Amino acid sequence: MPKILIIEDEAAIRRVLVKILSEENDTYQVEEAENGLVGIEKIKNNDYDLVLCDIKMPKMDGVEVLEAAKKIKPEIPMVMISGHGDLDTAVNTMRLGAFDYISKPPDLNRLLNTVRIALDRKELVVENKMLKKKVSKNYEMIGESDSIDRIKNMIDKVAPTDARVLITGPNGTGKELVAHWLHQKSERSKGAMIEVNCAAIPSELIESELFGHVKGAFTSAAKDRAGKFEAANGGTIFLDEIGDMSLPAQAKVLRALQENRIQRVGSDKDIKVNVRVVAATNKNLKKEIEAGNFREDLYHRLAVILIEVPALNERREDIPLLINYFAEKISKEHGTVKKTFADKAIKLLQNYDWTGNIRELRNVIERLIILGGTEVSEADVKAFASK
Repeated sequence: MPKILIIEDEAAIRRVLVKILSEENDTYQVEEAENGLVGIEKIKNNDYDLVLCDIKMPKMDGVEVLEAAKKIKPEIPMVMISGHGDLDTAVNTMRLGAFDYISKPPDLNRLLNTVRIALDRKELVVENKMLKKKVSKNYEMIGESDSIDRIKNMIDKVAPTDARVLITGPNGTGKELVAHWLHQKSERSKGAMIEVNCAAIPSELIESELFGHVKGAFTSAAKDRAGKFEAANGGTIFLDEIGDMSLPAQAKVLRALQENRIQRVGSDKDIKVNVRVVAATNKNLKKEIEAGNFREDLYHRLAVILIEVPALNERREDIPLLINYFAEKISKEHGTVKKTFADKAIKLLQNYDWTGNIRELRNVIERLIILGGTEVSEADVKAFASK
């Protein structure tokens, strides 16, 4: 049930607002505060989905209430109520974080429409926060080895900047985890992170995928379509397996990095973009440059910061932590009680040659949880995780 607070010193206006909101939707729970000081106390002690606040009030005016409320609970949408002489102030409150303003006497349709939109936005903000928590948990970086600590420290230093990052390492080591943490710990975390697997897209379609196209640019281009760079505007684009990108597409990516502009396929119109580029590859790009498969100028544009993710065989001390993490995660996915691993089973897994890295370890743990005993034993590992 949406909970709305009205902060207004004129009792008659309060009664009108309560009546309008109550008649419009009997599920709205509406509370009142006769001045700004009372309103702030209520905001401190309650969870509101929306606040309607008068601007001109004694003791504490609406601008002061807005600034104080945003410090206490910044996610609450604030709609300011302005008299005729307060319109300039009402407009200024938008710069301070107000969602909108309505004039006195309140117009019925304008008020109800503003309330509906504000409540929808509050719900969206809450959903996004929950989604971010889920994303963060999905991309946990598990490990306490020196190499993982170095990567975490590097991320903390680099993430707040807009520096481009090239992540290298074998397949299955978790390069995408590094990319997600770089985005989530950056100033761009409120924007989108768009992932592009350059190896999975046919070379003839990669330019359209990255930069979009206009209607008629090619046979199947039935309408204009924005590309991944436009979708990532204000956020981060993650170019995974960039070593597999065609040379023509590399040239266009280079231009986008140099000029912060792109052109859709079939168009000569420039589109400005503000995107942070994070790239990853399992290839040795310097050898690819020597072989003529990768542009050296693009490499230097991308590799402002280099982060190398080690193979699992190079950080075996992290394997017990990873086993425990995957055992808990997989058990939840299957809806079963978490299984424990015997010490000898863990030691045996630590000594395996993990050519498929963390991805392979996860698959083996899942197999052992399904096929092994209540406690996964050394015998279970020998039977079901044979290399």
